[in-house]
Amino acid sequence: MNMQSHIQPGMPVTCADGQHHGQVDSVDGDYLKLTNDDSGQAHWLPVSAVDHVDEHVHLKLSHEQVHQQWLSEDPHPAHRQ
Repeated sequence: MNMQSHIQPGMPVTCADGQHHGQVDSVDGDYLKLTNDDSGQAHWLPVSAVDHVDEHVHLKLSHEQVHQQWLSEDPHPAHRQ
């Protein structure tokens, strides 16, 4: 079983610094789609950024790296049409 199969909607996402970065909305191909933030913006992170999964999704990235690497636009062109 791969790591993606353990990731479920609603799981909290935590960076390597221990800070909370929202919740999983869905696994979207090779990306985690996070639920919309307070401003209504969704974000995507590559599944490759996941270190491990327990009751949380733990990222390999620091807080700063998360903000540098997350996408604010759906990474799948077919979804944007």
